Amino acid sequence: MKKIGFIGVGIMGKSMVRNLMKSGFELHIFARNKEKVQDVIDEGAVFHGSIAECVKDAEAVITIVGFPKDVEEVYFDSGNILDSAKKGAYLIDMTTTSPALAEKIYSEGTKRGFKVLDAPVTGGDTGAKNGTLSILAGGDKAVYEDCIPLFKAMGTNINYQGTAGCGQHAKMANQIAIAGTLSGVCEALAYAKAKGLDLDVLLKSISTGAAGSKQMDSFAPKIIKGDYNPGFFLKHFIKDMGIAVEEANKSNLKLDILEKVLENYKMLEADGNGSLGTQALIKHYQ
Repeated sequence: MKKIGFIGVGIMGKSMVRNLMKSGFELHIFARNKEKVQDVIDEGAVFHGSIAECVKDAEAVITIVGFPKDVEEVYFDSGNILDSAKKGAYLIDMTTTSPALAEKIYSEGTKRGFKVLDAPVTGGDTGAKNGTLSILAGGDKAVYEDCIPLFKAMGTNINYQGTAGCGQHAKMANQIAIAGTLSGVCEALAYAKAKGLDLDVLLKSISTGAAGSKQMDSFAPKIIKGDYNPGFFLKHFIKDMGIAVEEANKSNLKLDILEKVLENYKMLEADGNGSLGTQALIKHYQ
């Protein structure tokens, strides 16, 4: 497997493309705005003006786009992936999307002779840049095993979660854990500020103990500096949490903390903060 079609060359995708090229894969990319991906074109990626052209000769197609509607479009719209990829190709959706949509792509793709995986990732823009993403794969295990060399170019913690859709369910569990943890970090900092503590000293004091977390390490320093630049868009986290709530409801689970954090984020989005990073949750407490 050498020739890869890649759709979704954004904050995460661009670094993933670079790491695949560093590992010797031949990258063919599609993006709506060529100027935004000119840097990776200059580094060796081959640009195509349509999805059909991008995927037609690829041995594997990777997608990491924004929302479920975008996934639907790139796979199912006339002339796109399912109509244009060559039979036998591996189709790997690395977008965080609904488990039901992952199952739909698997079902339709398998019928048409493709090998389909859902393989969402965690680790944010830093993990994408460093090639240390966690990859959560669902689908046929033999197909997953075929794709391990591809995954190793992008990540270091690569695990098979189960049948089609299970990669997405694992990502939902990840996002649920983040929602509670990041809100805890924000509430701790809001409390400390209200009581007149030095936030840098506080962070140094508590981040290495039981209160410490990846979310604290990644985002508390940014919050203290007022840096809301996105490693992961607030609006995309809202999408993920919304899917998680829907899936929880299907299993008669009431996840109170998740629902409250989602409500807080939705208020921030309504105030025009959707394109900030997830750490902008602190604004809810200001």
